[in-house]
Amino acid sequence: MALLLPAQLFGRLADPILLAAAWTGTGALALTLVIGLYIIVLRDDLRRRRRQEQRVIAVWRPLLNAALAGEPPASLPALAAADRLTFLKLWVRLHQSVRGDASSGLNQVGAALHCGAIARSLLNSGQRARKLLGILALGHLRDRSAWDSLAREAAGEDAATSVHALWALVQIDPAAAAREMAPLLLRRDDWALSQVAKILHDAHAHWTPVLVAAIPQLPQERLPSALRLLEGLRATLPAQVLQGLLRGGSVDVLIAVLRMAAVPDMLDLVRSHISHEDWRVRLQAARALGHIGDASDVPRLQGMLCDSQWWVRYRAAQALASLPFLTQADIQAVCEGADRFGADMMRQVLAEAQLAT
Repeated sequence: MALLLPAQLFGRLADPILLAAAWTGTGALALTLVIGLYIIVLRDDLRRRRRQEQRVIAVWRPLLNAALAGEPPASLPALAAADRLTFLKLWVRLHQSVRGDASSGLNQVGAALHCGAIARSLLNSGQRARKLLGILALGHLRDRSAWDSLAREAAGEDAATSVHALWALVQIDPAAAAREMAPLLLRRDDWALSQVAKILHDAHAHWTPVLVAAIPQLPQERLPSALRLLEGLRATLPAQVLQGLLRGGSVDVLIAVLRMAAVPDMLDLVRSHISHEDWRVRLQAARALGHIGDASDVPRLQGMLCDSQWWVRYRAAQALASLPFLTQADIQAVCEGADRFGADMMRQVLAEAQLAT
């Protein structure tokens, strides 16, 4: 029996609806076959790339581990162009697993294999993942020749690549990064403060003076995030500077200032806000009194145990429990003098303190 072509077969169908259905079914079958073949090709390509990555890792991991141990190989095999991406991922991953001078051996290997040039080409690529890899590699290598490119990337719109570019600049030259990047950092509101504080932690000696000097010139809307960053860096500002920031009357600025109140000169300011209409301000005032308050502040904190907000009562109880000059008898007297809610809060905080010891 001779095979019929689809056109010959469908040509015998007189009903146009049946003819359309037959052609649709044939098209769907052909599309399914094409998709199936494409999936097979993709899976085969994935297996091939995984085998290649495993081969590269098997060759280079022992050499990089030896470099980490302070015994860099006397000679290195050639790094094929097809293996560069896999090698650099492994190199960066090992770099991120160690701290301090332990990474110097990795940098010796990286310099011998011209990883700086590889990383700069990745930085200039259009692929985001490759760009991030290049940024990380340049930071670990402390490649000064990439400074301008990294500075442009730090000013870019992509939050992930820009904040990692800031990290790389801090690794290369923390002092220069502070001078050049501080104004940019204080303008960015898309960088997580916790991540920025972590980046600047080891370079705080260079960054803190620059950031502190910039605070008085900042607009009110930028002050809360800048003060939270300085708080994360464990920086202290003079009481006169902090008090001068309150001219705009912003509650967010007031909260940030109270969070940084760490010297007795701030006591009058803190005490003046224990009855503020915003409960968040009262909370920070209670917290600050726990750090810098004296014996005259005990009645104030005892009064805050009756606050309508649970969190204010909680911080007031914590502040009372943390005052070093209060004895157990004093704290018991506070509990007896408080209302039911205040006494319950004191007992909860004292129980938490016992569990923590």
